Amino acid sequence: MGSVTGTSGEPVVVERADGAGGELVLRRAGAHYEIISNGVFLMDTRGGTSERLLVRAAADGLDGPARLLIGGLGVGFSLAEALTLPQVAHVTVVEREPEVIGWHAAELRPWSRGALDDPRVTVERADLLDYLAGPHGGRFDALCLDIDNGPDWTVTPGNARLYAAGGLDLLAGRLTPRGTLAVWSANAAPAFETLLRTRFTRVRARPVPVPRGEPDVVYLASGPRPAAP
Repeated sequence: MGSVTGTSGEPVVVERADGAGGELVLRRAGAHYEIISNGVFLMDTRGGTSERLLVRAAADGLDGPARLLIGGLGVGFSLAEALTLPQVAHVTVVEREPEVIGWHAAELRPWSRGALDDPRVTVERADLLDYLAGPHGGRFDALCLDIDNGPDWTVTPGNARLYAAGGLDLLAGRLTPRGTLAVWSANAAPAFETLLRTRFTRVRARPVPVPRGEPDVVYLASGPRPAAP
């Protein structure tokens, strides 16, 4: 555990841990926190517009009660947003890093709004691919993925499997007939969009402007096609 105050204005390490996917670092920069994985910036507590859109767009048009799955807890923007939606009855959060879950009991709690204590929330400490392939959980009316930096920028190499054909088959198999898959990406991912169109009958891309750099993109897919034999 390190100091959370600095004199130079530079981010200061709050905690460093050996995570399931490598080194995880929680840093504080002024009033905000940042999560770094294996030296690569993942997310911070500034903004959150696209993470909130991820959930709102996936749940749009659903009549309650709806069951949501959020892959990747992050700084909690998506989970906190899901609990504001009246049609949402339950949210399952799949997060493989125990340190990230623990940070939401302390430093990150204001951004998830204490959602991990909500009786409508179940937290599963697991790799999302393992969870999807397992027998538990049932089907969901929305699957909201915020894993790594998106399909084209996976900090942990194994996560790329989630965005490949086999991963999409697992995801499609966990959707109810009215369900939507929503995928957050730090950039446009045309190859991934093309793959989505081979697996789903309706695919949309929602760009979200950010203060610097190219827009975030939320991909929405519904109407799974039959899996290839």
